[in-house]
This record gives sequence, C-alpha cells and structure tokens, in this order.
Amino acid sequence: MVLNYVWLGFFVSAFAAALAQTLLGDFGVFPRLMTALFDAAKTGFEIALGLTGVMALWLGFMKIGERAGMIAAFARAVNPALRHLFPGVPAGHPAQGAMTMNISANLLGLDNAATPLGLKAMQELQSLNPRPDTATDAQIMFLVLNTAGLTLIPTSVIAIRQTMAVKEGLAGFNAADIFLPTLIVTGITLVCALVAVALAQRIPLLRAGLLAPLGGLAAGAGALSWWLAGLPADAATRWMGLIGSGAILSVVLLFLVAGALRRVNVYDAFVDGAKEGFGVAVGIVPYLVAMLAAIAVFRAAGLMDLLMGGIAWAVAALGLPTDFLPAVPVGLMKILSGAGARGLMVDVMQTYGVDSFAGKLAAIVQGSTETTFYVLAVYFGSVGVKHTRHALPCALLADAVGLVVAIGVAYAFFR
Repeated sequence: MVLNYVWLGFFVSAFAAALAQTLLGDFGVFPRLMTALFDAAKTGFEIALGLTGVMALWLGFMKIGERAGMIAAFARAVNPALRHLFPGVPAGHPAQGAMTMNISANLLGLDNAATPLGLKAMQELQSLNPRPDTATDAQIMFLVLNTAGLTLIPTSVIAIRQTMAVKEGLAGFNAADIFLPTLIVTGITLVCALVAVALAQRIPLLRAGLLAPLGGLAAGAGALSWWLAGLPADAATRWMGLIGSGAILSVVLLFLVAGALRRVNVYDAFVDGAKEGFGVAVGIVPYLVAMLAAIAVFRAAGLMDLLMGGIAWAVAALGLPTDFLPAVPVGLMKILSGAGARGLMVDVMQTYGVDSFAGKLAAIVQGSTETTFYVLAVYFGSVGVKHTRHALPCALLADAVGLVVAIGVAYAFFR
C-alpha cells in the first residue's frame, strides 16, 4: 500500500504542479508531461529488451551450476556458519536446508530463485513456531538476513549498466567496475544486520564458525580496498573492472568445468536456464514502465529539481558535498520496492550518465540493498505472522547504514 500511495503521489503532484504552471502562463508544461510519459514507456521496454539477453545468459550458466551440484555444494559450505545464528532450529530440520539454499541464491544474484526458496524456508520455520501469529527469533533473523541484501554478483545491475552504456555509445565501458564497491557495502550492511538482531536476541557472535567466514570476507575486501586506494583513480577503476569481470567469468568457468566432469549436458542445461531468463526479463517490463512513467512526469513538472534543490541546500549548509544527492532517492525507494528503485536508478543514469559518479553510486545502492517492506509483507504474510517484533527496526537500521556506507565507499573508489 505504501508503494501504491508513492506511485499515485508522483502523478497527482505532477498534475497539480503542471496546472499551477499553466495558470501562470506556461502553456507548454502539459505537452512536456505527455512527451515524458511516452518516452518513459519506450525507455522501459528498451531496457528490459536489452536485459533479456543478459538474464538469459546468466541464468543459463546458473542452470549448469545447479545440475553440476555446484550451487548445492555452495549451500553446504555456508551451512556451518548459519547454524550458529539459528539456535532454535534443530539440527537436520528441513528449515536449515531451505534457508541455506535461499541465502545461497541471494549471494549468486538469483532473485527469481531466492524468493520461492525463502517462502519455503519461512513455512518450515513456522512449523517450529509455538505462537503462529508472532514471529520467532529464527524467523526474524532469517528475514533480516534477506533484507540485508548480501549479493556476491549484482547481475541485473551490471546488465542494466551495460545496456545503458550501449545506448549512450560508450566504447570500452566496463559495467562490472561496481563489483567490489557493492560487495563491500553489502558486506557491511550484513554485519550491521547481524549485530542488531544478535543484540536483540542475545545471540553470541564471538564464535569461530561464524567469525572465520565473516573475517575472511572482510579481510579480503579490506586488503583489496587498501591496495586500490593507493592507486591513481584511472588505474583503480581499471583494476576494479578487471577484478569484477574476472570473478564473474571464474564462476562461469567453474560451473562449466564442474558440469563437464559430472557429465552434464551443459548445452541443454544452458538452454533450459536461458528460457527462464527470458521470462524474468519480460516480467520486469510492466514494473519498470510503471515507475519510469511516474518519475518522468514528476521530473517534467519540475518537482524533482525542486525536491533535490531543497535537499542540496540543506546539505550544502552543513558544508557537505552534494554530488551524491541524485542517487539518494534510489536508496529510499529500495526500502519500498525493488522495481521502483530500479526505475529511479535508470532515471539517474539517463540524466547524469551511466559512467557518472551519480550513476555509479545509484548502481551500488541498487545492488547492495533490499526491499525491506516487500520482504516483510511477503515472507511474514505467507505464514500469517502479524506481530513482527523487532524485525522492522533491525532491518531499517541495516538499510540506513547501507545507504550511508554506499555513499562513503563510492567517494573512496570513484572520487
């Protein structure tokens, strides 16, 4: 319902502003709104069309990894760390497997697979719930981990950036240069979410089985960041692009080799996965068009400039830089809707350029945060939980930290 009011508000406020401007003598404002509306619909379709090939490609490779047993192996690898976070779930309970697979799918950027796996995990956790209308500690921990949005490979964001770069005619553009910054931001957000829930539930985090993987991830990201910080800006950008591309291609090669060794028909597996990718990309079209159209009329009426001008004035009054402001609405919208935030991200890239600082920051925010209210509504709603206890405050705290950290990391890497 919140997103419904936000979307409706874009149109109503734009119409009211356009009517006021018309009464003041600007007779071209309504034609500008009409042009913006139809241009946005065309842009939304073109972006989704460009995304189709990349999603088909990626999900094709993921299907190979699934049939080769690599995704299941990855799930087994992260399970020892997860069991420390869910002391109320008995060893061997079906909820453990479902949660592990859901988090694994999120790590690999498989949003379409993560949601059904997450719903299954929530149902299994509900079977352990003595009070069906109230969230258990395990359900809250699982949900907040989902809202933290930890993703190793932000596939859809990279795909959209590449599509936008082609439209802008950028030669030699590397859409994966946000890989490392996004990983750092989403890692810090995850740690914040873990600490918040652990404090609320009095779960001890100082355990080797949990600290070892988190420490390894933090040490690796920290070492890379320290090394990149000592390089000139152009060299650091080239290395980030190389690291991001190399990591993604390494995963692809690992899946292909594992499939070949296990005698999987990798071609057939790829085709089956690619078919799913086509459906995912096509399904994005109505959501992307809806939000881009609302943002377009809001901007054409001059309200976006008015809003951002007011925020810029307040930020400048504090003596802070203001070039990060265009990407802030992406983070605020992401709390409500992933599709809405995607539309805002595309709008930022269109307005400022996909290779601009604002465009890169918007991509990092989109790739490292999650749709908190949507996740709460869908996951808890699927099992009839009404009393969410400390789930929302912990999730919103992680969202706020993630947005602030994203801004800081973007300045560190791209300024």
